Amino acid sequence: MTTLLYKAAGDIHGDDILPLNQLRTHYPDIYARELGKYAARLETLKNPVYPLGCCWADVVFLSPVHPAPIFAALQQSGRIGPVVIDYWTLDAALLDPANTCILLKRHDPELRPQPPEDFVPYTPEAAAALSTPSDRALDRLRNLNPTEPLYPWADIPHVLHRGPIPLTLFRTSGGGPVER
Repeated sequence: MTTLLYKAAGDIHGDDILPLNQLRTHYPDIYARELGKYAARLETLKNPVYPLGCCWADVVFLSPVHPAPIFAALQQSGRIGPVVIDYWTLDAALLDPANTCILLKRHDPELRPQPPEDFVPYTPEAAAALSTPSDRALDRLRNLNPTEPLYPWADIPHVLHRGPIPLTLFRTSGGGPVER
């Protein structure tokens, strides 16, 4: 059975999905927009990704968890209305484990870097084992108060890939190729 990883659909420029640090060089307009997501926490971009010998801004982020239950929980909190989730999928077997790891992401309101032990080796089987969001993660999202920052992925495992990922490896949510 195929294990899928998920990535929010976005603007397509070039032939690869690039990490933030590479966007700065190749597509400054997209870099500026994506950097805005980190405006209140720029120091996060320097957080180490220990197994890959790089930092947060050097990796492409994927999720082993389908986005639907995450956004349903946010909607139940009253913080967002109904949303149409536009995402791409990637067969987990297509990533090179030498350039990929899993971060067992833990919500931390202080946004501290996570310790090395929270990073685990990547395999498609490990990603499959983490494909269901935890009750803790969904409960946190359902119970957000009106002043808490919206960090939908805060308790959701992350698959981190160092370097670009060819766009041709991704599929639309309907299963078709992602086209520019």
